[in-house]
Amino acid sequence: MAAFRTLDQLDPAGKRVLLRADLNLPVRDGKITDRTRIDRLVPTIRELADKGAKVIVCSHFDRPKGKRVPEMSLRPMGEALSDALGQPVAFADDCVGPDAEAAVAALKDGGVLLLENTRYHAGEEKNDPALVEGLAKLADIYVNDAFSAAHRAHASTEGVAHKLPAYAGRLMQAELEALDAALGNPQRPVVAIVGGAKVSTKLDLLGNLTKKVDVLVIGGAMANTFLAAQGKSVGKSLQEAEMHETARTIMAEASANGCEILLPEDLVVSEAFAANAPNKVVGLDDVPAEMMALDVGPRTVAVVEDKLENAKTLVWNGPFGAFEIVPFDKATVAVAQAAAALTEAGKLVSIGGGGDTVSALRHAGVIDKLSYVSSAGGAFLEWLEGKTLPGVAALTSH
Repeated sequence: MAAFRTLDQLDPAGKRVLLRADLNLPVRDGKITDRTRIDRLVPTIRELADKGAKVIVCSHFDRPKGKRVPEMSLRPMGEALSDALGQPVAFADDCVGPDAEAAVAALKDGGVLLLENTRYHAGEEKNDPALVEGLAKLADIYVNDAFSAAHRAHASTEGVAHKLPAYAGRLMQAELEALDAALGNPQRPVVAIVGGAKVSTKLDLLGNLTKKVDVLVIGGAMANTFLAAQGKSVGKSLQEAEMHETARTIMAEASANGCEILLPEDLVVSEAFAANAPNKVVGLDDVPAEMMALDVGPRTVAVVEDKLENAKTLVWNGPFGAFEIVPFDKATVAVAQAAAALTEAGKLVSIGGGGDTVSALRHAGVIDKLSYVSSAGGAFLEWLEGKTLPGVAALTSH
């Protein structure tokens, strides 16, 4: 991984620091329902403020499409940020221009200011040079702590990093170091678990992982597509018939790359996609025509756990089954707890990420027991796909 500058190389005392955060939090009925991103941002803000910086936080929120949409204001995020920091957070009614400039001018050393939603300006998503200049004018230094937005070449995530001395915040640093440990320079053997509904949405991911890992475990409904591609009858299971040839190609490429692909050896099937629906464990040749696979069975779990016992690194993206409904969460929970135990014993470096994965790991009670769990959905996935993330590249191009 190319070198990037961190806060270790920065003396921010008396400097205006533009901090790109990701405050695009889930909100329901005007209330923030998950403050994880705020909690993870606090260490960077606190470190900068404690060292005497004037901290100017900017972020997007939702999709106002270049217009001022009152319910998409960042003002409530400022209040939540103030609570988390235990100090006042000032608020500017714009992210550039006179309002923002006046708010920055009023900021004292150690103070924190939150700018209004960057996406109130159409130039944000277009990486417009005028907006980039307006943001750069506010600060002496740029710190990016929003890995979750780093896959977008926007004004506040990429453009301004070329106008000011640019550094990675502590959250960005932790994410990049975890990803490097996962696939950049991992301890081997490396096992990857990839689940999810559709092969078609994870083609780039599967293609990249077959070149990078030693064992690729395929779960979720996409495993049904691979099984059907091998001539197995999967009953009424969700699968993509049009992807069978692609699945066979992926398996051939994996074999050529020395990557073992692990498919389910048994399945938990049911007639109904519903909590506590009657179900049974069957072998791959015994899936009833009227039933669907909703999880992998105990034999598959045992094989996966055995692979983890012999692995040094785990990369996890996607659950094994319909983990949202009992009892089809069993395999995901069992493997997650096995991975957590190996991690806590110092035998495994474990990195997970992606929306469903984070939910599944939280459900399994191991969200804090793996080496690193990324809350950056799209950016995490694109990194696993081997793509260059503009927001990261901008930090390493100085």
